[in-house]
Amino acid sequence: MKNETLKRILSSLILIPIVFFFIIKGSVFFIFFLGVFLLFASYEWIKMSKNQIKFVGVLYLLFCSYSALVLRDRGADLLFFVILICISTDIGGYVFGRLFKGPKLIKISPNKTYAGMIGSFFLSFIIGLIFVYTISNSNLLELYPQYLGSMLYINLNDFWLLIFIFLISAVSQAGDLVISYFKRLAKIKNTGNIIPGHGGLLDRVDGIIFAIP
Repeated sequence: MKNETLKRILSSLILIPIVFFFIIKGSVFFIFFLGVFLLFASYEWIKMSKNQIKFVGVLYLLFCSYSALVLRDRGADLLFFVILICISTDIGGYVFGRLFKGPKLIKISPNKTYAGMIGSFFLSFIIGLIFVYTISNSNLLELYPQYLGSMLYINLNDFWLLIFIFLISAVSQAGDLVISYFKRLAKIKNTGNIIPGHGGLLDRVDGIIFAIP
């Protein structure tokens, strides 16, 4: 278990900067990144899913990739914001679930607990607020105007900002459960093994692909 956790941490430390690099670069770099993502994610989905929904899943992944491109065109910060909330949701759920355990949340994903769900919201609130207040109380907009777009979240008061973060986190958790459901149908633990400690690509981005659109 410790080895798997270490692999999970090391993989994240390598992958997150790479993903953020392509988001920051934008343009053809980000389109290339989305193309690679779509290729691998579609392969995992086709391999995992039943015949009648293979095409629907690939279409959804295409729609998700397009949505990510639209978000990036509005500003790298907005895409960063959504991804950070989803990552925080995953980490909060994992840490709180391990620490506090407790009642199971749902049968289709036996590792999910109510403690993990609370941890997901808790950490996403903290990271989301830190991100927004860092952006709003700095001169980043003046220094890097090419990366900051509409900054929708800046114009929200604290209440609506928390609601916004809550919705992103909730959709991310729902996406995690949806992919878990299809994995359960396919009787597999992971969608693949491309990412050490995480499994497949869809195992890592299951919440993100639902939150971005």
